Amino acid sequence: MPKTTSRLFTLWFAPLLAAILLLAGCGEKGGDANQMLLSPVKSSFKNTDVTGLGYARDFSLTDHNGKLRRLEDFRGKAVLMFFGYTQCPDVCPTTMSEMAEVMKQLGPDAERLQVLFVTVDPERDTAAVLRNYVPGFDPRFLGMTGDIAALDKVAKEFRVFYQKVPGKQPGSYTMDHTAGSYVFDAKGRIRLFVRHGQGAEPIAHDIKQLLASGG
Repeated sequence: MPKTTSRLFTLWFAPLLAAILLLAGCGEKGGDANQMLLSPVKSSFKNTDVTGLGYARDFSLTDHNGKLRRLEDFRGKAVLMFFGYTQCPDVCPTTMSEMAEVMKQLGPDAERLQVLFVTVDPERDTAAVLRNYVPGFDPRFLGMTGDIAALDKVAKEFRVFYQKVPGKQPGSYTMDHTAGSYVFDAKGRIRLFVRHGQGAEPIAHDIKQLLASGG
C-alpha cells in the first residue's frame, strides 16, 4: 500500500474503529465498565437525599416549654422537623405516630434523634396546647411555635406551604400544609426530605444510616 494511502487509511479508519469499540461497550453485555465510569454513585437512602440544599438552613422558634430554640441547640443529634397543627384530623397524627414508631425501631439510637413538631396554626396551638399534644406521641418530642412573623419566616426558609381553609361553622377552619418532613444530620446539615405516608421503616433506615456515618 502506498504511503499516502496508508496514511489516509490510518486517519480515517482509526477513529472509526474507536467508535465501533465504544459502541460495542454500550451493549447489554459489554456496558458494565462504561456504566461504572459514567453513572453517579446512587445514595442508599430510601427518602429524598437533599444534601447541599440551598435553603432549610435554620430556624428560631419557641418550644412548648417556653425556650427559644435554634438548630444549633440540637447539635450532636439528628433532627426531624415536621410542620403541622394539633387539630389536624389525619396527616399530622399519622405522621407523629410514625415518628413514635421510628423511635422504637431506632432502639438506643433514639436518644440521638430529636423530633420537632412545628405548628402552622399559632392562633390555636399555644405552648400549653403543644405541651399537651406533642409529648403524647413520645415524651422526647418537642412542639415548636412562635408569632405569625416568626412562623412565616421559617415557612419561607423551608419552602413550606400553609393556608387557612374556612370551615362550615362560623369561625372554624382547617389548615392546608406541606405534609413532608426535613431531616438534619448531627452536624446541623440538611440531608433528607421525608415523604408522608410511607411508614416508619424507611425513615428509621435512613436515620440509622445518617447516625452510623457520623452525620
